[in-house]
Amino acid sequence: MIFSATLMMALATGLTTQAEQAKKHPYQDVKRPVEERVADLVARMTLEEKLGQLTQLTLGQNTNHNNIADPVGDVAGETGSVIYFGEDPEIHNLMQEKALKTRLGIPVLFGYDVIHGFRTIYPISLAQAASWDPELVELACAVAAREARASGVAWTFSPMIDVARDPRWGRIAEGYGEDAYTNGVFAAASVRGYQGSDMSAADRVAACLKHYVGYGASEAGKDYVYTEISRQTLWDTYLPPYQAGIEAGAATVMSSFNDISGVPGSANPYLLTEVLKNRWGHKGFVVSDWGSIQQLVNQGVAADNKEAALKAFTAGVEMDMMNGAYAPHMAALIDEGKVTMAQVDDAVSRILTLKFQLGLFDKPFVKVVPESERYLQPASLAVAEKLAEESIVLLKNKDGLLPLSADVKRIALIGPMVEGDTHLLGSWSFHGREEDVFGILEGMKGEFGGKAELLIARGSDFDGEDRSGFEEAVRAASAADVVVLCLGEKKQWSGENASRSTIALPEIQQALAEEIARVGKPVVLVLSNGRPLELRGLEPIAESIVELWQPGVAGGRPLAGVLSGRVNPSGKLAVTFPYSTGQIPIYYNHRQSARPWGGQGLYQDIPSTPLYDFGHGLSYTTFQYGDVVLPKTEFTVGEKFTVRISVRNSGDRSGIETVHWFINDPVCSISRPVKELKHFERQEIPAGESREFVFDIDPLRDLGYVDADGRHFVEPGDYFIIVGEARVRIVLK
Repeated sequence: MIFSATLMMALATGLTTQAEQAKKHPYQDVKRPVEERVADLVARMTLEEKLGQLTQLTLGQNTNHNNIADPVGDVAGETGSVIYFGEDPEIHNLMQEKALKTRLGIPVLFGYDVIHGFRTIYPISLAQAASWDPELVELACAVAAREARASGVAWTFSPMIDVARDPRWGRIAEGYGEDAYTNGVFAAASVRGYQGSDMSAADRVAACLKHYVGYGASEAGKDYVYTEISRQTLWDTYLPPYQAGIEAGAATVMSSFNDISGVPGSANPYLLTEVLKNRWGHKGFVVSDWGSIQQLVNQGVAADNKEAALKAFTAGVEMDMMNGAYAPHMAALIDEGKVTMAQVDDAVSRILTLKFQLGLFDKPFVKVVPESERYLQPASLAVAEKLAEESIVLLKNKDGLLPLSADVKRIALIGPMVEGDTHLLGSWSFHGREEDVFGILEGMKGEFGGKAELLIARGSDFDGEDRSGFEEAVRAASAADVVVLCLGEKKQWSGENASRSTIALPEIQQALAEEIARVGKPVVLVLSNGRPLELRGLEPIAESIVELWQPGVAGGRPLAGVLSGRVNPSGKLAVTFPYSTGQIPIYYNHRQSARPWGGQGLYQDIPSTPLYDFGHGLSYTTFQYGDVVLPKTEFTVGEKFTVRISVRNSGDRSGIETVHWFINDPVCSISRPVKELKHFERQEIPAGESREFVFDIDPLRDLGYVDADGRHFVEPGDYFIIVGEARVRIVLK
């Protein structure tokens, strides 16, 4: 063990350092308000100590203390923050011990990318959005926070709430889809889940909204590149999720890589200071994305790292993540009068405030407990399985092939995903382990064991040209009553720096599907992927299509439940599935066309409509929507009112329905989308019963719009409320 018995006893009693015991200074007094403690501490700090707080380094690339004499030796104790790649609380405690032995004993803030789980990996965020269940996502984030904090991580670089409309961009997997309102709802849920009501609790972490802002608009789906976004579109599309996250109390924000109409996100004073700090009143701090300050040089807005540091810091970026820009140059910038000490003190105060809010000064160490007590607890796994169930989207179900009937006695389970357990984890699952995954094959054996024989054949790899497995796959399909064909993406095919020129699966998988189709048996196509896929070559082959996404450790159990009928699928897409890559970008809330008649302006060689729309998702039951009920049809501009609709489950089994409420303003001083999502509600409806869904409308919030200066307005005139197939006109006077 690293720690001596004496130190371990000190940890147990909370008496960890002489400085803590003495409580010599006001900043060490837990009874004082945080503001007083911060002010006292900042007043005692040297410039070098302050610059240390503005700096973030890495720790834990190899933290096996049996192999390394001093795993924290290269990180100065005065460092403000580290990105902790390890999961050993002992290493965390060793680093904190080092920090507490410095002159002022300021603890280090440990951060990490806990995107969709720490060790208990949940479905990717894009899949989570398909659940339309923010309460369950909040619970999943709380579990992730508990596992992270128990391992020493007190700050997560999550949620990612970039509105993304180009599925070629790999990072679409990390966010909640193409709609601003949806991203905002899940942003708030994630923040609540991570932070709770008290970030100092041993099971909570600080959240970080990323990537602020417009990163998802990267040209051609390529990473790190230029984005052309008008000021009005910033306010209409890209800023609302961040405002929702700030209003939910997000502690921190991460500045983005992308150049936004000529001003990169990490050097953008309008966004970082005027909007975030001045208008929205954010009291936390901004951390740069990895290297995004020094990359201002690459983007052509700074001549060198010194100028990059100046532009980023004065724009509003308080913490330097792996740039090496602030510490070497800030003193000179102060001497030159380009940066003031007041600006430095404000930045340091913001960082220290979070450390106090997290309780790091008063409880800097993490209790060391075995992994078996930290990770993969039964309740955590139950949340993972439930979220994976709710995220599955039934895209197609011709002639009711699913759920599989009791007459199905032989199932051919074919495809590279059948035993591709590690790829079910998805991107950004660094602490996830393949052995923790409940795979597709395992799930099918558990679900159908004793009921149907499984005929297993891989068929092909994910890519490449090897067709040697086709013959075995054809034999399995020929002998089966139904084929479950499991195709998809490797986990590294989505995520950061994972752009693709086409969203179709590799040719080898298409060829395998075509070979299986020639057998003539019914095909259930199961997809595991981190982005929308081009399915025009696969859709005609399959009677049923199940979008599993990348479901995390729960893996194959929810899928098997959907195939058997134990689980009634309820997921609905939060992102459009194009008919082909050539349609990109394609999204539901596009603005109105100048020539909407006669097919003008549309593609001549392919359909101009998507294969599967935003909000699409089938169930094993049927839902009938009643009439939209309003108190009247004419309202004053400032008058709030409520609309209702009754939905009846007209099938023979219980099911969950998500009702999406859209609005349309056909005439406005600023042109508006054909429809805009403003509210959604999810309810379980027993067979034969009805439930009422309600939308409380505030005209300024729900019917109004926003201009290029971020001012919200609502105009008199006609509006339409759209729900299901109904389109109801109202008038504002």
